[in-house]
Amino acid sequence: MRGGVILCAAAVSVVALFRPVPVAAELSRSPIPVLRPGGDIGREIPQPPEAEWVASAPVVTRSPVPRKRPDGLAGQAQAATVVRKVSYGKSGSVCGVDGIRGQAASAIPARIKGCGLDAPVRVTEIAGLKLSPPATLDCPTAKALYTWVEKGAKPAVARMGGGAAGLRIMASYACRTRNNQAGAKVSEHGRGRAVDVGAVLLKNGDRVSVLKDWGKGKKGKALRAMHKAACGPFGTVLGPNANRYHRDHFHFDTARYRSGSYCR
Repeated sequence: MRGGVILCAAAVSVVALFRPVPVAAELSRSPIPVLRPGGDIGREIPQPPEAEWVASAPVVTRSPVPRKRPDGLAGQAQAATVVRKVSYGKSGSVCGVDGIRGQAASAIPARIKGCGLDAPVRVTEIAGLKLSPPATLDCPTAKALYTWVEKGAKPAVARMGGGAAGLRIMASYACRTRNNQAGAKVSEHGRGRAVDVGAVLLKNGDRVSVLKDWGKGKKGKALRAMHKAACGPFGTVLGPNANRYHRDHFHFDTARYRSGSYCR
C-alpha cells in the first residue's frame, strides 16, 4: 500500500511538471534575458507551444479596410498641389495676358524693306521669369513665349536650383537678314516675330545654358525637353542641331507653315 502511495505521488508530480502555464501569466513575463544580481544573465523563458500562441491571439473585431474619405478631400489635395499662375494685373501686363509684364511701345519704322513693327511691346517678365535684357516683340510672339515658359521651360527645370528665375535673351526685334547673311531674306526678327533664348537662369544663381549644356547630363535633357515643348507654340524652332548659327541659343519664331511647325 505504501508503495502504491509513492507511485501515485510521483505521477501527480510528473503531471504538475508538464502542466501548461496559463497564457496570460506567460505573456506577462518578458522573453528578454533578465540581468540578475551579481551580473549573471538569466535564462530565456521558454515559449509556450505554437498551438497555445495561436489560441491566445487577439480576435480582430473591426475590419482593417480604410474608412471612406470625407467628401471633397481629394479635391482639397489636388488644389494644394496646383501652383498658382503669376499675374501682374491689367495695369502691369500687356497683350491681354496677365502673366506677361511689360509696356506698349511706339511703332518701329522699317529701316529696310520687310522690317518694321506696328504695335511692339517691350516684355520685361513672363510668368515670374525676368527677361534679361527685355524683349521687343509683337503680341502673338509674346503669347507664344508665355505658353512655352509655362509648359516647357518651367517644368523642365522645376527640380533644378530651386526652379526657373529668368531667361537670357540673345535677340528679339532686329532689322536684319537671316543669320546676318548678305543677300538673305529678312529675318523674322525684323518683324518682331522672333526671340532667341540662350539660357534659363535658376533661383540659386546657376543656369542651364544652350552653349555649355546641350547634350550633357540632366541639364542637357532639360534643354531637349524645352526644345520639344516649343514645337507648337512657335512655327520655327531651331537649336544647336540645326546649324552652326544656333549652337549657343534657341531660335523661336511665329512664322507659320502649311506643313506645321519646323523644328530642328
